[in-house]
Amino acid sequence: MRKASRLFEIIQILRLARHPVTAAEIAARLEVTVRSIYRDIAALQAMRVPVEGERGIGYILRPGFDLPPLMFSIEETEAVVLALALLERTGDAELQAAARRVGDKIAGAVPPPLRQTLSARALHAWGTAPRQPKGIDLAAVRRAIRDEETLRIDYRDEYGRASERTVRPIALIYYSETANIVAWCELREAIRNFRADRVEACKATGLHFRGEGDRLRQLWISGWAESRRQEAG
Repeated sequence: MRKASRLFEIIQILRLARHPVTAAEIAARLEVTVRSIYRDIAALQAMRVPVEGERGIGYILRPGFDLPPLMFSIEETEAVVLALALLERTGDAELQAAARRVGDKIAGAVPPPLRQTLSARALHAWGTAPRQPKGIDLAAVRRAIRDEETLRIDYRDEYGRASERTVRPIALIYYSETANIVAWCELREAIRNFRADRVEACKATGLHFRGEGDRLRQLWISGWAESRRQEAG
């Protein structure tokens, strides 16, 4: 997690806390060292964010400090609630945890009438979530897409044929039964879709295709238009 994001997360944790939060508790939630949290607290105080407290006892955010409120309409708030609920059906544990944090942050930032809409639990998205694939971490795929880093995967196709591929992931599609990784396959020299549940192993290569992601996504999207034209013809 980048430092700027971490500072924002610390503010959010303190804003929503009802009692002093120790550096150890914050460090556990953000998966960093306690020493990093001490440095972050000092950085926030240097920026005149009113964080008070001390080591071993805990920290609080003095009343009166707030971030700009999120001004949603009722319908927009309901859209957010339902969208976050739908993330439960992706089977992606990291996204599910992120959805819960988003809900907490929005609840802490919106005015009281909208906060009631968020907490009412009147909107639900039910359905069976796909099992998490055993051979690949979808969170790692999303990071590779963001960082434009190539992945090496061991893949078994629908006929059971095994192959090793080096791919440039550009998109991730969540279906009800599985997730599909859209990537430029260096073996086939073309855009290919790989079912996550057919990936038997995955490893980041440390090699990057920076600056190419948008071009490859445009190539992928243009393929949709071509397919539609062929179907219409």
